[in-house]
Amino acid sequence: MAYFFSRDGDEERPSNREILFYAVGATGQNMSAGFITGRVTYFYENHAVPGKSAHYAGKIMTASIVWDAVNDILVGTFVDRKKHRPYQKMRPYLLYLPPVIGLLSAAMFVTVFSGDMLRLVWLVACYFCWDLLYSFQETGMWGMLPLSSPHSAVRARVTQWVTIGANLGGYLPKAFPVAWDLLEKNGMDEKTIFVLFAFLFGLGGELVSLRAASFRERIDSPAAEEESFLKSIAVLRHNPKLLLIGAAKTIHEVYPRINRTYFYQSAFRETGAMGGGTAETMYETISSIPGALSVFFANRLISKFGGMKRALVISQIAIISARFIAYVVGILPGCRYDTVHGYLVMCCIIGISSAFTSFMEIAHRSLINDSIDEVELKTGLRTEGISASAINFARKITNSLQSLIMNLTLYRFLGYNAVPGDKDYINHQSEKFYRWQYPIFMLGPVVGEALYVVIILFVKDDRARQDEIERLLAERRKKASPQTSTRV
Repeated sequence: MAYFFSRDGDEERPSNREILFYAVGATGQNMSAGFITGRVTYFYENHAVPGKSAHYAGKIMTASIVWDAVNDILVGTFVDRKKHRPYQKMRPYLLYLPPVIGLLSAAMFVTVFSGDMLRLVWLVACYFCWDLLYSFQETGMWGMLPLSSPHSAVRARVTQWVTIGANLGGYLPKAFPVAWDLLEKNGMDEKTIFVLFAFLFGLGGELVSLRAASFRERIDSPAAEEESFLKSIAVLRHNPKLLLIGAAKTIHEVYPRINRTYFYQSAFRETGAMGGGTAETMYETISSIPGALSVFFANRLISKFGGMKRALVISQIAIISARFIAYVVGILPGCRYDTVHGYLVMCCIIGISSAFTSFMEIAHRSLINDSIDEVELKTGLRTEGISASAINFARKITNSLQSLIMNLTLYRFLGYNAVPGDKDYINHQSEKFYRWQYPIFMLGPVVGEALYVVIILFVKDDRARQDEIERLLAERRKKASPQTSTRV
């Protein structure tokens, strides 16, 4: 414990205590966002405006995806252009916004009006306000990483622990269905359960996220106020590394896919040994354990691989190989994927590959953090805001593509048919659906992974060049610091 709470930091290296609080803040933020984004549409359609008005909620939430993606770019540009106190570019968004975001999180699950349309207007207004403010907080949370230290090795360590915290926050809302079942069996109605956890996860998570505000920025980032809005966005052209990583992460998700739940439910439709829900839980659990453990050694493993870029390429090759092996094992007589022992073997093989998957995000963020230094050397501008927002924008566009491709694969290619009133519809699909579901589930991602490798090969990762950039920036900042700012 003494190690984690050590205050042994300086003007260029954060203490372990600071890093711990930053990571805890990321845990709280992701816990809150994970519950809201995963449950709010279901709540709207089944409790807030059930019945004939429910389809309005679905359409509005779908339309919000466009607003969500656009406001990220607006927010990132605003953050880079806004005047701020020295060494406090991101802190205000982590200090003042969480309580408001937390209250909005809870308010979305509290129906204060009696009429359906009034309730819908209230809830949608809360959601859109939440979405806008959360974009500021998310930019602050991840935009803080490039400002955590002028040294890339230190930033990589901070990135590692903050990613661990964020991953933990993402896992916690997954326990909600278990609590949901238990509370419902003990007499609590579904609507009350959602409201209870909106306060627990939504508001509680945001209050926990306040811990991140105690982290000190160690690079001053003057506002780019003289730049126009469009020029503030156009500065990204000086950052090919970020653009390539964004493109690689997007193309990584462009492949034939089906929803996991459909696969699990149909794959085990003829066996009484294990239901689809159990299979899904087992897959999620077994396949994630090695990844959750390997992230603690991520930087050491990346160093063994010879750098961030090589780690990304090697990881994807290992993941592709694991998928081919798992697929072949899953069709062998006596070890088929739809038997319990065959399924466990498949989960273990994919689980081993997840050890590579889990630290890829650390490598991505570390490369992006370094790229911001390079942009500063070229242009004199720090672009934490627009850089964080650009990655968020790419992620949200990717999510939209995933939904589109999943829909096309399921309904256009596989001919899936959900028969109204047929509770056993999963057993009444075409032979084509049953024949292709396993190849698509297991080998579909290989398409995106192979395309990812092609793009990531163009990313430059030169350790000697990065050291030179840091040296030149240190000299520039040293000359400018007496005239520009003092540490607060």
